[in-house]
Amino acid sequence: MIEVREVANKKELKAFVKFPFSLYKGSKYWVPPIIKDELETFNKEKNPAFLDADATFLLAFRDGKIVGRVAAIVNWIEVKEQKLSKMRFGWFDMIDDLEVSKALLDKVAEIGRSHNLEYMEGPVGFSNLDKVGVLTEGFDHIGTMITWYNHPYYEKHLIHHGLVKEKEYLENKFPFSNVKPEFFERVQNLIKKRYQLRPLNFTKTKDILPYVDEMFDLFNASYASLASFVPINDIQKEYFKKRYIGFINPEFIKFIVDKDDKLVAFAIVMPSFAEALQKVNGKLFPFGIFHMLKARRKPKNITFYLIGVHPEYQNKGLTASFLWNTT
Repeated sequence: MIEVREVANKKELKAFVKFPFSLYKGSKYWVPPIIKDELETFNKEKNPAFLDADATFLLAFRDGKIVGRVAAIVNWIEVKEQKLSKMRFGWFDMIDDLEVSKALLDKVAEIGRSHNLEYMEGPVGFSNLDKVGVLTEGFDHIGTMITWYNHPYYEKHLIHHGLVKEKEYLENKFPFSNVKPEFFERVQNLIKKRYQLRPLNFTKTKDILPYVDEMFDLFNASYASLASFVPINDIQKEYFKKRYIGFINPEFIKFIVDKDDKLVAFAIVMPSFAEALQKVNGKLFPFGIFHMLKARRKPKNITFYLIGVHPEYQNKGLTASFLWNTT
């Protein structure tokens, strides 16, 4: 028999965070999160997402042992302002047992019905800056720190329980050996001349900070048309600014401005921390931080973490400028 219980204290919340560490123990491809960061994400006193959202963290037990987890999320901006009668669920992990996944999803649905919501969507987080989706192919490739990796049976479970695919995202690998600098330079120069644009490059974090709020405003404008998009508010801007901007190498943050110095596109590119995170195994201290710093200084691979382009400039080749300046 499966028992699903709501996380009731800090000890159980830590067990919620650490469950995937046992589920994926020995995996060459799963990338563990930083435990401290995950706990902060779920801390209602620290994460401003809770100002506009409620979350219930659920654990599934069999014979006293944890066999699954899920976060049931109601984003009230989505429900009240966007008029979407939607229940979100994320951080969805379980053993390969349909009874377990059914018990977890049934509980999410029960919570949704208690709020008079009509359907659920997932796996997603609180906002579009959280991880999203379930992996359906590419299981023999190492994951990234910005996407969820999962066992192949997850898709089977979701389909079996009546969920249908709503969107599909593709992740591509682009070897630098395939880059033809002369092509990107030519395209970049053409775009700059045609639209009177210029790139902004940085070497110091303090020079980026005056643009960060404008970057988040552009993020909101870039993705506003997505069905699952929830805008980032001013409080969340400050939270993400303090949490992430200082850690990112400023040379990997690229902006494009128009003739009036208005930001029209941005790209946040990060070293791939996947292998370093596997070595860290959830804990930065006492020695894990050195693996992260080494990956930051001497990356073998980089990840396009986030790209935003103003709707007026979408589909006009601005990404060529990012590729040129990054390579």
